[in-house]
Amino acid sequence: MSKKTLYLLGILLTIIIGTLLFCYLCDNCHCSETSKVATEETNTIIAEPKVKSITKNAFVISDANGDFNVKINDNFNFKTSNFSILDTISPSVSEGVTKLKDFLLENPLKTVDITGYYKSDEINNSAFPDLGLARANSVKNYLVSQGIPSKQININGQLNDAINPDDSGTLFGPLEFGMLTSKEGAIDETLTAVCDDIRKNPIVLYFNTGQAQINLTTEQREKIANISRCVDKLGVKIQVVGHTDNTGSATTNMRLGQERADFAKDYLVRNGILEANIETFSKGPTDPIADNNTKDGQAKNRRTVITIN
Repeated sequence: MSKKTLYLLGILLTIIIGTLLFCYLCDNCHCSETSKVATEETNTIIAEPKVKSITKNAFVISDANGDFNVKINDNFNFKTSNFSILDTISPSVSEGVTKLKDFLLENPLKTVDITGYYKSDEINNSAFPDLGLARANSVKNYLVSQGIPSKQININGQLNDAINPDDSGTLFGPLEFGMLTSKEGAIDETLTAVCDDIRKNPIVLYFNTGQAQINLTTEQREKIANISRCVDKLGVKIQVVGHTDNTGSATTNMRLGQERADFAKDYLVRNGILEANIETFSKGPTDPIADNNTKDGQAKNRRTVITIN
């Protein structure tokens, strides 16, 4: 073999070895489909699913202007999309409520604020504008059942998507409590005006006797919340009055009007309005608001009115 041939073979071998070393040492060079796949697999990062921590709010109430302070790790709990307190209320929470009752009874100018939280993905099946307010109302009813005057309780609702339930859908303490001091003899003129407006513009429901549920409008939900405030703060009663058209006998219509009033009352009770605060009446066909000689007029006369005295 001539020197020239050996020289050419040496050059070729050098090129081959250099190419192999280049592919081996260069991370970003794709010399083959295998290396390309390997590189893609190496650079692919699988995102770990985010685990939301369960929210557990304590039952905390303190008076900034006094020496009352209660902090309990347990609280009132609820299922998602529900406003009824879960049956099990811990003894420590019950003890805290007793302390709160004693303090409020000794200090009639003190009021406790209850803010109920709700999430944007929850379904509001209550008669209140939002689930947070409905939950606060349920806690208020429990406090009233334990002897705390409703006049010393304020309720609010607030959106809070930071609260997270457990795997069973239980929300632990979706609430916040505060305490305020009122001025002696102070009159809430705003609330007085709201209550007067309800008397002038009550809730009017039109539904068939066999209807299984009541679907309130947004405005009617707001009125339910205001009616509840009027009852709590002013001590008034809710009046539910059933009306009919003039078709049939007077006796039958009086009974039918009472059934409609009782149906609306049951709905309010299921939605957290205390039964003792509701009175029902029937006026039958005696108070029409439209002409009974037309079908449209009869339909308007078949109504149930929810107001306050």
